[in-house]
Amino acid sequence: MNVFLRVALAAAIAATTPSWPLHAAVATIPALPGDSVYQLDAALTDQDGHAVRFAEGRGKPRLVSMFYSSCPYMCPLIIDTIKQTEHALPEAARSRLEVLMISLDAERDTPAKLKDMAAHRHIDTARWTLANAEAVDVRRIAAVLGIQYRQLQNREFSHSSVLVLLDADGRIVARTERMGEVDRDFVAAVSRLLAAP
Repeated sequence: MNVFLRVALAAAIAATTPSWPLHAAVATIPALPGDSVYQLDAALTDQDGHAVRFAEGRGKPRLVSMFYSSCPYMCPLIIDTIKQTEHALPEAARSRLEVLMISLDAERDTPAKLKDMAAHRHIDTARWTLANAEAVDVRRIAAVLGIQYRQLQNREFSHSSVLVLLDADGRIVARTERMGEVDRDFVAAVSRLLAAP
């Protein structure tokens, strides 16, 4: 590279580089707590086909569960239980709660299938995200959330039915396995978290 090109390249880099040190911006983002599930930064794809990261939920409270769209029994009940939990909250608090549902069925739950399910179940995708992930990331996410599952010979899944409440830093604040009804203790935990500054 001749001298003229080197000078031009250096000038271009200088023109696009902020005058403050880059490490100063990074230093303003606090490190994740050691017990944050967002230490696992798994890749997800949402119902609209957008690539998202599991750890992108940082910064706001989030209710997380795992399901699969062809489940005939328990997974519809999980969704109904989340909706019941939401309706037990004051409207202002409800609007601040985000929901992430991650599919256990990495092979069959395509974004299009998840989008159809959201429409069929009248799910508010402004606050709810239905997502799939590669099988390895499904296993890792289930492990950090304490959700057990296994695929059966008929390609269905046996799995625990759990709602997990995460704080803004991805720490597990509360969990419930009570499905089909409002768990008042869980709702109270959600309310407290949403009321926190």
